Amino acid sequence: MHVKKGDKVKVLTGKDKGKQGTVLEVFHKEDRLIVEGVNLVHKHAKPSQENPQGGILNVEASIHVSNVLPIDPKSGEPTRVGYEIKDGKKIRIAKKSGAPLDK
Repeated sequence: MHVKKGDKVKVLTGKDKGKQGTVLEVFHKEDRLIVEGVNLVHKHAKPSQENPQGGILNVEASIHVSNVLPIDPKSGEPTRVGYEIKDGKKIRIAKKSGAPLDK
Protein backbone atom coordinates (compact mmCIF):
# COMPACT_ATOMS: atom_id res chain seq x y z
CA MET A 1 0.00 0.00 0.00
CA HIS A 2 1.34 3.44 -0.89
CA VAL A 3 0.31 5.20 2.36
CA LYS A 4 1.11 4.52 6.00
CA LYS A 5 -0.15 5.71 9.35
CA GLY A 6 1.10 9.24 10.02
CA ASP A 7 1.42 10.28 6.35
CA LYS A 8 0.08 13.64 5.19
CA VAL A 9 -2.33 12.97 2.32
CA LYS A 10 -4.61 14.91 -0.02
CA VAL A 11 -8.07 13.63 -0.99
CA LEU A 12 -8.53 13.44 -4.78
CA THR A 13 -12.21 12.50 -5.15
CA GLY A 14 -15.48 12.44 -3.27
CA LYS A 15 -17.30 14.93 -1.09
CA ASP A 16 -14.07 15.97 0.66
CA LYS A 17 -12.05 16.53 -2.54
CA GLY A 18 -9.09 18.84 -1.96
CA LYS A 19 -8.90 18.38 1.81
CA GLN A 20 -5.63 17.43 3.45
CA GLY A 21 -5.10 15.45 6.61
CA THR A 22 -3.04 12.91 8.48
CA VAL A 23 -3.68 9.18 8.17
CA LEU A 24 -4.93 7.93 11.55
CA GLU A 25 -5.47 4.26 10.76
CA VAL A 26 -4.93 1.89 7.83
CA PHE A 27 -6.98 -1.24 7.09
CA HIS A 28 -4.79 -3.30 4.74
CA LYS A 29 -7.24 -6.13 4.05
CA GLU A 30 -10.02 -3.74 2.99
CA ASP A 31 -7.70 -1.22 1.22
CA ARG A 32 -9.25 1.57 3.28
CA LEU A 33 -7.95 4.20 5.68
CA ILE A 34 -9.14 6.88 8.08
CA VAL A 35 -7.93 10.44 7.51
CA GLU A 36 -8.16 13.12 10.19
CA GLY A 37 -11.02 15.54 9.49
CA VAL A 38 -12.15 13.79 6.29
CA ASN A 39 -15.42 11.91 5.62
CA LEU A 40 -17.11 12.95 8.86
CA VAL A 41 -20.34 11.09 9.62
CA HIS A 42 -22.89 11.41 12.43
CA LYS A 43 -22.89 8.56 14.92
CA HIS A 44 -25.79 8.26 17.34
CA ALA A 45 -24.40 7.14 20.70
CA LYS A 46 -26.24 5.86 23.74
CA PRO A 47 -25.08 7.18 27.11
CA SER A 48 -22.05 5.22 28.29
CA GLN A 49 -19.25 5.40 30.84
CA GLU A 50 -17.04 7.46 28.47
CA ASN A 51 -19.92 9.59 27.17
CA PRO A 52 -22.53 9.93 29.93
CA GLN A 53 -24.61 12.43 27.95
CA GLY A 54 -24.89 10.32 24.77
CA GLY A 55 -26.09 12.16 21.66
CA ILE A 56 -24.88 12.65 18.12
CA LEU A 57 -21.11 12.48 17.57
CA ASN A 58 -19.07 13.45 14.51
CA VAL A 59 -16.57 10.67 13.70
CA GLU A 60 -14.29 9.99 10.74
CA ALA A 61 -15.36 7.13 8.47
CA SER A 62 -12.95 5.20 6.26
CA ILE A 63 -12.25 6.05 2.62
CA HIS A 64 -10.69 3.95 -0.11
CA VAL A 65 -6.91 4.19 -0.47
CA SER A 66 -7.21 4.97 -4.20
CA ASN A 67 -8.85 8.31 -3.36
CA VAL A 68 -5.77 9.79 -1.67
CA LEU A 69 -2.17 10.65 -2.57
CA PRO A 70 0.70 11.43 -0.19
CA ILE A 71 1.99 15.00 0.01
CA ASP A 72 5.50 15.60 -1.37
CA PRO A 73 7.74 16.81 1.50
CA LYS A 74 9.58 19.30 -0.75
CA SER A 75 6.84 20.86 -2.88
CA GLY A 76 3.76 20.26 -0.73
CA GLU A 77 1.84 18.87 -3.71
CA PRO A 78 0.32 15.39 -4.08
CA THR A 79 2.70 12.89 -5.61
CA ARG A 80 2.77 9.29 -6.72
CA VAL A 81 4.96 6.86 -4.81
CA GLY A 82 8.02 4.98 -6.03
CA TYR A 83 10.20 2.49 -4.21
CA GLU A 84 13.98 2.20 -3.87
CA ILE A 85 16.23 -0.15 -1.97
CA LYS A 86 18.86 1.62 0.13
CA ASP A 87 21.11 -0.19 2.60
CA GLY A 88 19.00 -3.33 2.22
CA LYS A 89 15.77 -1.51 3.15
CA LYS A 90 12.88 -0.75 0.82
CA ILE A 91 11.89 2.91 1.17
CA ARG A 92 9.16 4.99 -0.43
CA ILE A 93 10.14 8.00 -2.52
CA ALA A 94 8.09 10.85 -4.01
CA LYS A 95 7.97 10.63 -7.80
CA LYS A 96 7.86 14.43 -8.27
CA SER A 97 10.94 15.37 -6.26
CA GLY A 98 12.65 12.09 -5.42
CA ALA A 99 12.53 12.92 -1.71
CA PRO A 100 12.06 9.99 0.69
CA LEU A 101 8.59 9.69 2.26
CA ASP A 102 9.71 7.38 5.06
CA LYS A 103 11.23 9.01 8.10
